[in-house]
Amino acid sequence: MAAISRVGRLLKKRLDALEALTVDVIYGRRDDRVARLWGGFLRGLSEFFFLLVSIRHRLYRGRILRAQHLGCLVVVVGNLTVGGTGKTPVVEKLAAVLQARGRKVAILSRGYKSRKEGLVRKAWRLLTHGEPSPPRVVSDGKHVLLDSEVAGDEPYMLARNLPGIPVLTDKDRVKAGHFAIRRFGVDTLILDDGFQYFRLKDHLQILLIDKSNPFGNGRCLPRGILREPVSQMKRASYVFLTKSDGRDDPDLRELIERHRPGTDLIECRHAPRFLQSVHGSDRHSLEALAGKKVAALSAIAAPESFEAFVNGFGAEIVLRKRYLDHHRFSAEELDTLYAEARSAGAEWIVTTEKDAVRIPSSVPPSPPLFYLRVEIEILSGVADFDEAVSRICFPTRPRRTSRSPLGGGG
Repeated sequence: MAAISRVGRLLKKRLDALEALTVDVIYGRRDDRVARLWGGFLRGLSEFFFLLVSIRHRLYRGRILRAQHLGCLVVVVGNLTVGGTGKTPVVEKLAAVLQARGRKVAILSRGYKSRKEGLVRKAWRLLTHGEPSPPRVVSDGKHVLLDSEVAGDEPYMLARNLPGIPVLTDKDRVKAGHFAIRRFGVDTLILDDGFQYFRLKDHLQILLIDKSNPFGNGRCLPRGILREPVSQMKRASYVFLTKSDGRDDPDLRELIERHRPGTDLIECRHAPRFLQSVHGSDRHSLEALAGKKVAALSAIAAPESFEAFVNGFGAEIVLRKRYLDHHRFSAEELDTLYAEARSAGAEWIVTTEKDAVRIPSSVPPSPPLFYLRVEIEILSGVADFDEAVSRICFPTRPRRTSRSPLGGGG
């Protein structure tokens, strides 16, 4: 058993290293011989991926594959790329506003990086023709029922921050939608990260574009960050430009107008609000960062923006610790991290809210550990955002559909 465990750890280490290399190649962080060779191999895979995406689009456009109706409002929030476009704060804001205006809302998530059904259990169910497992209920609207390891980071954050709103995870969101309607009596479903989910007929598609890095190098996965071609933004009802600095970008606006003429653009930024203790009740204003020596800890797709926030409030970053996106921290890693932070003279350790849910409380932090609470702030297009919410809440006139060329939703 010990030998098997060592092999498993070695294999995981190699896979992590390969994933790190791939991320560095995609984002142009490495340009050595190994990176160029690996980039060439990934380019070939990208062409194959693009072919598969095109075939899938054609199958839905030709109605060979069909989207299903659930008999309630379905709102999609998603993006064209992988990585952090800031979906979770947008979903949180939209759900909270809809709830405040009287809609009965549930959030359906794929549960990325959540704990999956075991292979043995799945094989036994298929062999015995057993019923599929029901969706995981992260929150029933009254209590948070699952932790981040089982539910996934984003669903757990949404469940924790949105009392009164059920949050469910399942790869099959048609099944999850039926379950939410039957169990919780909801009349509005928000699909978190659903722009590429065509099986469920939607009424409104909100596409997020990271203004700081809209489409990466313009290539599809795995050589780039695109899940589908940029031209597919034509399916969007509204476009949110996230992570905005408030400055106009005419080239980006022209590109969006070319692929999605007349679209409603809503520009927003991720605004830090306060610092919250990860495992306690302590809370500090952002001004408390001024002059502080801090260690910046992150396991997100784009750590640069988080670190820029910390620097921007006057903190001196004496230690940067970056891990792969969705990395789950072990007790040994945290012990080492805390020791390095103390050695570097850090007075605080600051992390992101998404990372905070993956830090176990079994290892007491020293120095103190805080996460940066971030919320969406609309910079322009506020009237369009209000219109979108009003159309969902009070559909008194025929609703403009998502203009999808596929005949089905995201």
